[in-house]
Amino acid sequence: MADRTRRDGGDAADLLVVSMTTSEPPEQRRLRPRQAAAIALPNGFTLANLFFGIFGIVAASRGDFDAAARFIVFGAIADTLDGRIARATNSGSRFGEELDSLVDAISFGTAPALIMYFAVFQSSRWEWIFCFFFTACAVMRLARFNVEQAGRKNTHFTGLPSPAAGITLATYYWFSQTPLYTETIIGDLPWHQMLRWVMLGLGMLMISNVQYAKVPTVNFHSLKGILGFLLVVGTFIGVIFLPKKFFFPASMAYVLYGILRTVLLGLLDRLPGRDDPDDIDEEDEEDVLPRRRRRRRRPTRNPSGPDTGREESPA
Repeated sequence: MADRTRRDGGDAADLLVVSMTTSEPPEQRRLRPRQAAAIALPNGFTLANLFFGIFGIVAASRGDFDAAARFIVFGAIADTLDGRIARATNSGSRFGEELDSLVDAISFGTAPALIMYFAVFQSSRWEWIFCFFFTACAVMRLARFNVEQAGRKNTHFTGLPSPAAGITLATYYWFSQTPLYTETIIGDLPWHQMLRWVMLGLGMLMISNVQYAKVPTVNFHSLKGILGFLLVVGTFIGVIFLPKKFFFPASMAYVLYGILRTVLLGLLDRLPGRDDPDDIDEEDEEDVLPRRRRRRRRPTRNPSGPDTGREESPA
């Protein structure tokens, strides 16, 4: 009798599961595995970024700084691809957004800082504090990005992106092994002292309001689009054929570009999104104030939209 009761109860449960499953349209049931794969794919690239970041730390601790820099570059490539794939498959999620930020904090904050420590600062007792400062700024940069810019489409970054800062530090060793460094006046500069200020400067830029452009627009209908195309092609050529000579100077040029651009726009009073109170007419004051109140409210995120909230490399 008890066996029959359990069997009857099991049959009822099975019928309930079947009814709940079959109540959905067949198209939705067929899309479920595809949707799961689409969501897992960008997160898989994010975890690949984490793998390369950890491997970079391990390589640096073993004295293999060449491999450590290579792994950080591989991590930046994976970081770029996860956002592209999430947008292409419309599979962005809050989980992926938070996972991406946590991984970036390790791969482009902790890992480059430790590479610099093992390669340059290990002989000193106190210079590890620069590594802490850089990592702390990277973490704050990512936290601010999630609050201010994630889930919204923007044409620029506010503050130096953490991947750009991490690549700048990690690829210094590559550049220091090239003839451009060893056989020119560049190698005679006091780099041990200068790198302290480089780390401090990169950290401050990450939490600053300096604006940095995202990937340039590529088209053949305007001069800006053509210049963007040439910049992308030149970047690919440098990455493929001259990686050790290319990455560190190009990253420093990108860092300086953001500073000069912000200074020039500030002098011209043309910072994007900046409102000049002198241009507001008294008649329009009542209409402007409610609009400003609406801006103060935190915008609703749409992780599935065109911008998935993942911070990625600028190129």
